[in-house]
Amino acid sequence: MGKPGSVIVSSTWHTRGPSEVGMPSRDWEAQICLHDAHIELVVVLQLRQCGAYGRVKPVTDQPLGCSRFLGMTESSAEGGRGGRRVEHGRTYVVRPKGRHLATIVWLHGLGDNGASWSQLLDSLSLPNIKWICPTAATRPVTAFGGFPCTAWFDVEDTSVDGRDDIEGLDASAVHIANLLSSEPSDVKLGIGGFSMGGAAALHSAASYAHSKFASGIPYPITLSAVISLSGWLPCSRTLRSKMESSHMSARRAASFPILLTHGRADEVVSYRNAERSADTLRSTGFLHLNLKPYNGLGHYTIPEEMDDVGKWLSSRLGLDRSR
Repeated sequence: MGKPGSVIVSSTWHTRGPSEVGMPSRDWEAQICLHDAHIELVVVLQLRQCGAYGRVKPVTDQPLGCSRFLGMTESSAEGGRGGRRVEHGRTYVVRPKGRHLATIVWLHGLGDNGASWSQLLDSLSLPNIKWICPTAATRPVTAFGGFPCTAWFDVEDTSVDGRDDIEGLDASAVHIANLLSSEPSDVKLGIGGFSMGGAAALHSAASYAHSKFASGIPYPITLSAVISLSGWLPCSRTLRSKMESSHMSARRAASFPILLTHGRADEVVSYRNAERSADTLRSTGFLHLNLKPYNGLGHYTIPEEMDDVGKWLSSRLGLDRSR
């Protein structure tokens, strides 16, 4: 996978087995190819029990230091296990091609960056949306044996059963809200994401409905929609008590639109996690929730899925009446 002149650095970690990570014992092998400003991260999962391989990699091999989009910023925040200060990467902004009616923060998956998703979102037929695509901080990830990569929070297991990094989730939710806080008052606000980014988006949805972050700080913006592609619901075990703590939370949840899309053949975040996430959200009062499955789809996106996302956003945000 290297390019001419690349420097290859390889390492292998061994987990201790199912009791620690909630999945079969496995070897993690991470390879980094460095070539000028390019960083390519490939994590190969060798499942010893069945000899199968899965692959997690960025959507594109993108120069991290370059973008034709305006509005690249950098920011920092306290967050993650241990309260370490984290430095977020560049933020890529795709300006609306028509009248500005909505702004959506879109969150990449584990090990990716905002640039790759900004290119894909720019190609969608949604001229009234401004897309903000931040890059997560680089931090040690427990699931990778402490190997550092871009991540919205620490994770041991990409499922609803995994241990929740509440500090990291909250820090990312604060960062996302800050990115949206300066948008015009007449513009509708939303959050979407893929995989870990989808999980972070759902945490923001819960924080909005609860009117505050897990830390108790008031949630500062009004959200109109949240989308999770191939993600899962973090903090699912405590969501019910949050929603039952006030009538305001119940009212907000009941009218808040959420779209979950997921491939039935997803080998990284299983489709069962999407079903369980949807069940938990509905049972805790999120009544305007759609779960859209895709037969044969693995842990990636396809044009049909993105078309469905566009149609759902246009309908929920009233964009189809404004062209």
